[in-house]
Amino acid sequence: MQNNLRLRILLLVLVALAGVAMVKWIPYYGKAFVAQSHHAIGGSILTGKSASIPSPSWHAAFGYAAVYIKSIWQALVLGLLLGSGIKALVPSAWMSHALGKMGFRNIAIGSLAGLPSMMCTCCAAPVAVGMRQSRASTGSVVAWWLSNPVLNPATLIFMGFVLGWKWSIFRAALGVLMVIGIALLAERVGEKTVSSGPIIPPENENGSFMSRWIREFAALSIGLVPEYFALVLLLGAARAWLFPVLGAHDSVLWIAAMSLAGTLFVIPTAGEIPIVQGMFALGLGAGPAAALIMTLPAVSLPSLAMLGRVLDLKTRFLIGAGVAASGIAAGLIATVLF
Repeated sequence: MQNNLRLRILLLVLVALAGVAMVKWIPYYGKAFVAQSHHAIGGSILTGKSASIPSPSWHAAFGYAAVYIKSIWQALVLGLLLGSGIKALVPSAWMSHALGKMGFRNIAIGSLAGLPSMMCTCCAAPVAVGMRQSRASTGSVVAWWLSNPVLNPATLIFMGFVLGWKWSIFRAALGVLMVIGIALLAERVGEKTVSSGPIIPPENENGSFMSRWIREFAALSIGLVPEYFALVLLLGAARAWLFPVLGAHDSVLWIAAMSLAGTLFVIPTAGEIPIVQGMFALGLGAGPAAALIMTLPAVSLPSLAMLGRVLDLKTRFLIGAGVAASGIAAGLIATVLF
């Protein structure tokens, strides 16, 4: 039994290391040199090859979804593999012992653990679901989930080369406060609703661990992916309404509008950089830019929906509200600093 457990843990670790290296570390290493030499990492996913954001339509919806899915599908598969693997292979007693307690310590551990994986919010969501169903605390799960996109080291490097290092430092400093603050808020609100564990199914040891992993992968995929893609289509169609950038100067109204849009919208990893770069060329002010830099990667409507399995509506609403409020605060600070 002990040897079997070690084999399961070793297999999951190897899959995680190989997957993150292939999907994140190696591609981002090359992308950093592109950012350094060209001061750009590609075009804005909002406009694609067009000069402006297309009007809401089915064509706009499917066009955005195609580009977005092409960018993230490998990381999404990896997230589903790891999320289902945690639930199928890792004893819940281990996860409970390591990250199951409330408090700042486990939130800090969750935040640090999210740095190497560098996933976007939607690709990190299946892993967060697996962690929570294996009895990790709400605070540690939310901290891990948010730190992936917000404190992504590769994104901070790209941002320094493309937008300037002042923006990287700004994002890192406020990002730490955002991740820890929202995780503490979520833990205080959400832990009470799941502490007795009714949403966590009992471990089923019937069959081999590989068959359990396959079953969990299928269940997680069926439960998360259809709803996820439907919301991506909806946001892709509505992006012209969410980002009416012309005239977005440093006013509280524009900062709040961009914070709300950034909280709802879905982008691939580091997608906020070319979006803000393109909007700067159209006259975007520092305040709305800061709001987008903080909110676009942090959460999205699809990723919040994906965590509906393990976090109640009130907790997810407060997480979204916390991200939007952080964007507004960042925008107001940026108007003074920049």
